[in-house]
Amino acid sequence: MFSEAGAVLIRPMRPGDWPEVRAIFTEGIGTGQATFEAAAPEWEQFDASRLPDHRFVAEASGLVLGWTAVSAVSSRPAYAGVVEHSVYVAGSARGRGVGGLLLKALAASTEDRGIWTIQSSIFPENQASIRLHQANGFTIVGRRERIARMISGPFAGQWRDTLLLERRSRKV
Repeated sequence: MFSEAGAVLIRPMRPGDWPEVRAIFTEGIGTGQATFEAAAPEWEQFDASRLPDHRFVAEASGLVLGWTAVSAVSSRPAYAGVVEHSVYVAGSARGRGVGGLLLKALAASTEDRGIWTIQSSIFPENQASIRLHQANGFTIVGRRERIARMISGPFAGQWRDTLLLERRSRKV
């Protein structure tokens, strides 16, 4: 699936994109506002834990500007249509609509494959991500207080809350 808006192309992620994808992931981890992860995984771990049909990058002038991917939330058949996603945009590309393009591509691909819910956990302090998600059909459905403790970075050792957001398909 390809979609263009201006000079930004959304396309399926390829293994060769991993160095740029990992750099963007690492940049997000460094902010302390994107994830509880302490480091980006190696390609093999990332590849094994994300569904292959729902991985996309945003590219402009041959550079990867952002990425999105999903993981199954459960192996139980009743939850086959529920995934958790990640979306990361390079600092240099934020505010250019890249995140919205990635979320639109993700919504289309998941709906085409019968997925009815995309969910995400976002730190309440990450207002830019919350606004991005709400603008793309996600709703805050709950708050998980002190759900986990930061391992590294500017908030190392601190317990953090997350907001649980979800996007329900209107098609599935």
